[in-house]
Amino acid sequence: MSSIHKKVFLTGATGFLASHVLELLVARGYNVKVSVRSQPKADYILAKYSGKPVEAVIVPDIQEEHAFDAALQGDKDITAVLHTASPFFAAKTDPFKELLDPAIKGTTNVLKAIKQYAPQVSQVVITSSYAAISNLDKQKDPTFVHDESTWSSVTWEQATTDLAYSYRGSKKFAEKAFWDFIEQEKPNFTGTTVNPPLIYGPLLQKVDSIDKINTSSKVVYDILHNKEAEDPLTYSEALGLWVDVRDVALAHVVPLEKPAEAAGRRLFTTPGYYSAQDILDIANKNFPELKGKIPVGSPGTGQRNVDKYTKFENSKTNAFLGIKYITLEKSIVDTIKTLLEIDREQGVTF
Repeated sequence: MSSIHKKVFLTGATGFLASHVLELLVARGYNVKVSVRSQPKADYILAKYSGKPVEAVIVPDIQEEHAFDAALQGDKDITAVLHTASPFFAAKTDPFKELLDPAIKGTTNVLKAIKQYAPQVSQVVITSSYAAISNLDKQKDPTFVHDESTWSSVTWEQATTDLAYSYRGSKKFAEKAFWDFIEQEKPNFTGTTVNPPLIYGPLLQKVDSIDKINTSSKVVYDILHNKEAEDPLTYSEALGLWVDVRDVALAHVVPLEKPAEAAGRRLFTTPGYYSAQDILDIANKNFPELKGKIPVGSPGTGQRNVDKYTKFENSKTNAFLGIKYITLEKSIVDTIKTLLEIDREQGVTF
């Protein structure tokens, strides 16, 4: 490890992504203070990392004003903050309560607390999303290129009045609030955002049952549990960008080790497109015990529509990270292994 930071504050530490970020921070020798929502979650983290330089504080609601004040007050060893705590699901009834307020207020609350109580902090890395980059009107325009400079076309009105746009709006406007804060408040810290698309990979977080797994892992679970479609090409009709959780965790930690280069960057982390058919091909190849129990679709057709989709360009991100992305096959295999393990622990058979 080569870093100016001795101690890092990590928010939302029991989440899918943050669990991997914490694992990487500890492996690289950082002292870490984490925020979690409850005492049982704090106890879980402290037990898991017993003997390691990890401490936990409870922040029950990140959107409450002054939510992070106590966590940062008086702790002068913290010089970097990784803010990963933000909702990832579709709003059901209330876009403000479920998505917009937690994302935007959660971000501004931690920034205000840093400026007021932890002026020694020199770096802040925020988990944003491809949703803040993605222009929905261009998804099937193969002449359009999404890159680190692209911003979502979702408007505030769409985000607040149409539940279909609320998640994307929450990511866009939370990230905008982050960059606006840095520009307007002139704090002592520089900023970096990490903008991944759908994140797959093994679950490290404590999960009591399948209905409690994170949204992206549920995507894989649902694909495997779908009935065979009447049209086998259904599974390769739609494509999406993806990335492995371990690569996204790396994208949060590398900026701490290259602070000057990281300042002001948006890190667009993805190796490419995937389809449900790709996931089925991987599952059928690597898990013979699932054959006959999961759909087959039309093997080998997973990328048949890739030329109909928008292009992406993230070479600046990849060069900065020095990354060789984990393959889709490894990512999905590792995802399925942990999903099957959760089922076994619950006495659930496929």
